[in-house]
Amino acid sequence: MIDNSLVVLNSLSGEKEAFKPINPGYVGMYVCGPTVYSNVHLGNCRTFISFDLIYRYLKHLGYKVRYVRNITDAGHLENDEDTGEDRIAKKARIEKIEPMEVVQYYTVDFHQILEKFNTLPPGIEPTATGHIIEQIELIKEILKAGYAYEINGSVYFDVLKYNETNHYGKLSGRKIEELIHNTRTLEGQSDKKNPQDFALWKKAEPQHIMRWPSPWSDGFPGWHLECTAMSTKYLGASFDIHGGGMDLKFPHHECEIAQAQAIHQHPPVKYWLHANMLTLNGKKMAKSTGNNILPLDIFTGKNDFFKKPYSPQVVRFFMLQAHYTSILDISEDALEASEKGYMRLIEGVKQLATITPGNEAGGFDTEMWLKKCYAAMDDDFNSPLLIAQLFDAVKYINQVVHKGIPISSAQWDCLNTMLASFIHDVLGIAPEVKSSSEAEDKLSKTIGLLIALRNKARANKDFATSDQIRDQLLSYGIQLNDGKEGTQFTIK
Repeated sequence: MIDNSLVVLNSLSGEKEAFKPINPGYVGMYVCGPTVYSNVHLGNCRTFISFDLIYRYLKHLGYKVRYVRNITDAGHLENDEDTGEDRIAKKARIEKIEPMEVVQYYTVDFHQILEKFNTLPPGIEPTATGHIIEQIELIKEILKAGYAYEINGSVYFDVLKYNETNHYGKLSGRKIEELIHNTRTLEGQSDKKNPQDFALWKKAEPQHIMRWPSPWSDGFPGWHLECTAMSTKYLGASFDIHGGGMDLKFPHHECEIAQAQAIHQHPPVKYWLHANMLTLNGKKMAKSTGNNILPLDIFTGKNDFFKKPYSPQVVRFFMLQAHYTSILDISEDALEASEKGYMRLIEGVKQLATITPGNEAGGFDTEMWLKKCYAAMDDDFNSPLLIAQLFDAVKYINQVVHKGIPISSAQWDCLNTMLASFIHDVLGIAPEVKSSSEAEDKLSKTIGLLIALRNKARANKDFATSDQIRDQLLSYGIQLNDGKEGTQFTIK
């Protein structure tokens, strides 16, 4: 099925490029995962849903995809200048628990939330702490290549040395001169030769809990190093796609490029893809301002922003209604509209199943519709354009059902196969599964309505209808019992 029509927006060039994997038929994709020291926030979820869409579509096209997404469980300090506490160690200190308890708790939370969003798990989910040896070996190679230096037990990447023969900043579009000008001096605060340098290995202070032995000191790896170590281990020195949030372009991804380039002397990634940010009611989401909401807050309705709960599938559908590279604002109006749109799509699939096609074709060109669906996704995974095409198909289905417009077997077969495939397999939109309590409540109300209709028929001496309701329910395993307290029912 692979036809090489797909184009992607490469952040490195800033242009759409034809997607041609390094190895035909195979795709290596690495996506930066969460730092597991707190509940995964909604902005992160948008990134992971975006790359779930990309993963799903590549698989749909027939590619064999190795999808790697890491878990950062060490080395991510509070500040980009390699200062402050390790985020996980700090959480452990505050909670008075072991750092790995923090990691376990929030990793489980991360998986549970993404499962609710119906995302597919990656093929490999490595952790930073599980790859300390690989990171130490990479540091040795960078030192040997002359792009790093050791001082007082810590090892730093020499950005200015690297920039003599390479371009540090090519992904984010930053120039080294501007970085030097805009960086505050760290005299007396750091062992770095230059403020732009970043840590490959940090010597642990006596109070630092998370530490490992190395040739330089008991310490811990720099945050940027883990992704270079894990991506190259599982995908090779050159791979196809590296993804993440837009906020990771600088310095994280810029540093990844520098590290890999220093070791292998060639770019590590062919296509860099970045998902854009999510805002809340027109403002940036931030804990400090209170303009922040967690996924569970939306699912349960326990928040100060929305008047009712919204399901994970509605929220996922809402996110896919915008292109992954555009800023998306979440609001009550937007979620209400998405809920209606979601229900319309799901109902369209159900309605199609009730239709019996004929020989005559209606005025809907399914062949052209299918081409437009693929054209949308081939244009840098343009999910909003795909959704517009799906709504066109649902509109036609409604006309067949309610206005008697004809539909041929060929039209029905195409829609029956591809509508569900695009909704469920590509977009990852699943029908809502009602809880058992909800289902029981609906069943009870339905039977109550039938009992009321039966009582009305009996009062009108329409015993034929009364007996028909009783007997039909009995054939379904529902027995009506008439008594002094009225009619009750039991399910056999």
